[in-house]
Amino acid sequence: MSRLTGVGVSSGRASGPVARVADPLPEPPATPAPADPTVEAARIRPAAETVAEQLFERAARVEGDAKAVLETTAAMALDPALLSQAEQLVATRSLPAPRAVFEAANGFADALRAAGGYMAERARDVQDIRDRIIAELHGVTPPGVPELKQPSILLARDLAPADTADLDPAMVLALVTEEGGPTSHTAILARSLGIPAVVAVRGVLALPDVVGLTVDGSSGEVETSAEPVAVRAAERVAAAEWNGVGATADGHQVKVVANVGSAADARAAVAAGAEGVGLFRTEFCYLGANDEPTVTTQRRAYQEVLAPFVGKSVVVRTLDAGADKPLAFLDMGVEPNPALGVRGVRVAFDRPDVLDRQLEAIAGAAADSGAEVSVMAPMVATADEAAWFAERVRAAGLPRAGVMVEVPAAALTAAEILDAVDFASIGTNDLAQYVFAADRMAGALAELNDPWQPALLRLIAEVGRAGRQLGKPVGVCGEAAADPLLAGVLVGLGVTSLSMVAAAVPAVGAALAEHPIEAFRRAAEQALAAATPAAARAAADAALNR
Repeated sequence: MSRLTGVGVSSGRASGPVARVADPLPEPPATPAPADPTVEAARIRPAAETVAEQLFERAARVEGDAKAVLETTAAMALDPALLSQAEQLVATRSLPAPRAVFEAANGFADALRAAGGYMAERARDVQDIRDRIIAELHGVTPPGVPELKQPSILLARDLAPADTADLDPAMVLALVTEEGGPTSHTAILARSLGIPAVVAVRGVLALPDVVGLTVDGSSGEVETSAEPVAVRAAERVAAAEWNGVGATADGHQVKVVANVGSAADARAAVAAGAEGVGLFRTEFCYLGANDEPTVTTQRRAYQEVLAPFVGKSVVVRTLDAGADKPLAFLDMGVEPNPALGVRGVRVAFDRPDVLDRQLEAIAGAAADSGAEVSVMAPMVATADEAAWFAERVRAAGLPRAGVMVEVPAAALTAAEILDAVDFASIGTNDLAQYVFAADRMAGALAELNDPWQPALLRLIAEVGRAGRQLGKPVGVCGEAAADPLLAGVLVGLGVTSLSMVAAAVPAVGAALAEHPIEAFRRAAEQALAAATPAAARAAADAALNR
């Protein structure tokens, strides 16, 4: 038996036999050249349409977040830019169709990884689509989750969204991956399904003769066995226990809201019972655009997302783009270290007209939809930047201006920044990345990006303290909010709203209702005093459940 450690991303303990997820198909060769490039190129689009049809059929059998994930992946398979580029590679370089799809998709995936943050996490989606189309072109079964004959623990290098979206919790005891991180789709969907999961377990695939696993999704420990182990399923709390009102057991109000980035996300949030939206990502309106979308185009797109939230609070984040998230019309040039360069609100300092047009579109969409809209800026670092942004928001006729706290400087000067705006929202994913100088997409650094890191919790406490002193709301919209245990600790640190993937909403709402606010404050104190992420989680769990 061997004991390995990764990052626990979905709590619970389970054990059982291993079911290995096959690695992607080998890289397709660039030879031989097709006899007729026109005929060869014509094979690509039908293969992509077949893949999309299969994914849409799976989406029709599920609801909520799983449905949205599968529909988004299916739409990606039909992306005209991807298919056109693959067809051109066949025509101009005489590549076989599988190789052309491979190279075109890799180019898209590389661009997403270079973008960083949320966009980088979508690179895995593109690779999944690539492999499915290539498998269809070869006439073979695509790689992915095998058909399970008995309850098992899935072991994989990584899992694509389409692999995890419609897993059967009755058959999947737990998930273990060698790659991935706390903000991956594997983590998000495992929590939504109540399946224990540990990611970034380095070296687990290289161990010979592993037939059984014991997984602790809380501590991140994975025990491997060369002998069969008894099947033990994790106990799951029914999401239906939540009454739909975000509050602690003694009535302390905490908004339980959702992160959205499309109309499909918005529908999933409503279906999950979210009380509103804590992070509306607007980048979808700009991706792939050679020219800046007009105010009318933006207004129409935003209104479609806002429409389901009549009378409810929606926090819209302005364009989070720049040198690390290249958009053709911004023409930002090349930077030696784009993650630390001109991105987020910094782009608006040079191009305030782009921000002003977006604010005009948001104000129009708010009026069209009847949602209670607030606006916040990403990557704010100083009080002067916050004040500059707030002035433009109010000039656009929008009533509430806020900031994202993603830069450590913003957390350390939270009181001054909150004095200039109406609210703050902590992006724990990026804040952790910058605190630890650790790329959130690097599996080898996943432990540093663990949201239970005491250094991260102490920065969140600073922002919460400033919010209480000034009487201004402080939210969390990173994936830390989706962990029911950590959500209570965040509330104990002074957080007043929690925003997460839609599927996690009911479980978090139910967890908050189990204890009074003072219990969460005691748990937060214990977590803050810990020296390691594992100790912080254990201390909080003991404080709430002893």
